[in-house]
Amino acid sequence: MADIELSSSAFNDHSFITRRYAYEGENVSPPLTWSGAPDDAAELVLLCEDPDAPSGTFAHWIVVGIDPHSDGVGAGEHPSGGTELVNGYGEQGWGGPHPPPGDEAHRYFFRLYALSEPCVLSDSPSAEEVHREVEKRQLASGTLVGLYQR
Repeated sequence: MADIELSSSAFNDHSFITRRYAYEGENVSPPLTWSGAPDDAAELVLLCEDPDAPSGTFAHWIVVGIDPHSDGVGAGEHPSGGTELVNGYGEQGWGGPHPPPGDEAHRYFFRLYALSEPCVLSDSPSAEEVHREVEKRQLASGTLVGLYQR
């Protein structure tokens, strides 16, 4: 399976995300850039999840239908052609990191998937539902991990 190169100008892989992007900060989505999506991809799907959340994996951002020929998204913007679904907070779009105070740093996995055909999800899927659906259609993927602690 091919790899997508996923990065951010706001933080490096496995480094801390600043408060600007956190739920208690400005709560804006971080800028992301990517390359390496296969030419035959039908769409890209973006998922940001926290597997360290006390209640189980928490979905912070789910975007389907992203233009497979796009190469990124600016801070606080919507990915080109994408539809933002409801996150774990019950809100549409980005919901920044907000781990319990005093917890060790939580890991926030930004995952970008290139799919062979469009992904059909409910309006507020769990992270597990997203994984189940993309695995059936996945051509390539990329991962970027950010950390956050309160």
